[in-house]
Amino acid sequence: MASPRVLTDCSNSFRAPLDPSLHSHSSAILRRHFRASTPATSRRLSQRLVVTASLSRRRLIAESAAAASLSPLVGLCPARAADEPLSEWERVYLPIDPGVVLLDIAFVPDDPNHGFLLGTRQTILETKDGGNTWVSRSISSAEEEDFNYRFNAISFKGKEGWIVGKPAILLHTSDAGENWERIPLSSQLPGDMVYIKATGENSAEMVTDEGAIYLTSNKGYNWRAAVQETVSATLNRTVSSGISGASYYTGTFSTVNRSPDGRYVAVSSRGNFYLTWEPGQPFWQPHNRAVARRIQNMGWRADGGLWLLVRGGGLYLSKGTGLTEDFEEIPVQSRGFGILDVGFRSQDEAWAAGGSGVLLKTTNSGKTWIRDKAADSIAANLYSVKFINDKQGFVLGNDGVLLKYLG
Repeated sequence: MASPRVLTDCSNSFRAPLDPSLHSHSSAILRRHFRASTPATSRRLSQRLVVTASLSRRRLIAESAAAASLSPLVGLCPARAADEPLSEWERVYLPIDPGVVLLDIAFVPDDPNHGFLLGTRQTILETKDGGNTWVSRSISSAEEEDFNYRFNAISFKGKEGWIVGKPAILLHTSDAGENWERIPLSSQLPGDMVYIKATGENSAEMVTDEGAIYLTSNKGYNWRAAVQETVSATLNRTVSSGISGASYYTGTFSTVNRSPDGRYVAVSSRGNFYLTWEPGQPFWQPHNRAVARRIQNMGWRADGGLWLLVRGGGLYLSKGTGLTEDFEEIPVQSRGFGILDVGFRSQDEAWAAGGSGVLLKTTNSGKTWIRDKAADSIAANLYSVKFINDKQGFVLGNDGVLLKYLG
């Protein structure tokens, strides 16, 4: 966590200055007291001392309150002092309509200040200062038709970048996003494109929500299928193989995540089972869920293992680092809201985001989690955690909510 910011000059307690007139007034009374010799005189003097003391206290309290109200100007500490650590995230306000749903973010590897942010309603935003400010970006090749595109995913490798969206659209750049060209796609493409990964010069890997995986090495003009059938075909063929919940016409993904070494894990649209794929396998491999509740999302940990989120706010980690169906539940303080995504900043540190501004942090690879209150007051669901590198991260939410990692 970031260190609390503590105002300086806080060691000395506040001492309100007394009005000099009070000093002189009291001294005069005391001098007269020593000159008084009769009991009557003493009684009158005592009464005057009580009245004067009461007046002095009232004036002292008033002057103390006035000085305390000016304490930030004179280097005095506010009452909250250092008990409230500052959050590691701040909200970035975007020049978009509140109803826009943010979907993906990526930066040019050679220029970490230059990035793009995608969303619904044909939203493409660009930053050149590391994500502090964003401007709307217009791409003419994506505006030729009367479509309101939903841009789902973006990826860069060097200066080469790709964007996919719905209805089916594929954009490519070879100059770090200064110019984008539209790549034609077959009308027979199975499903909607939900993910793309830039893998090298003129090369990319694309995934649809029906489980089709395509590879290109010539800037998208030709694509080669990496799997032999869609998930629907796989499920229809293996429905009797013991996969609980699998049935006809349920072969679409709700989420899909790729590991750095090219493995995929995807959650079925109904959340009743999940599927995995590794390079070289001809088909997706379905797996029974190891938990009672339906799956919300799954992804890869930094150590190569899996994390799993269930509907209703549960977090599970796979045992070990290989592909397994053995998971253990991890207690989290989600305040009853669902957790929607997990992103790893390093081998040990990760962040989880969820409904109604839930933010959780782990510093021991997910064994324990603590809640960050940065977004408690934000009325939005946070559903995507993206770390560009160990110093640069973002959380995406609905209604145009974007959080930037401060470190």
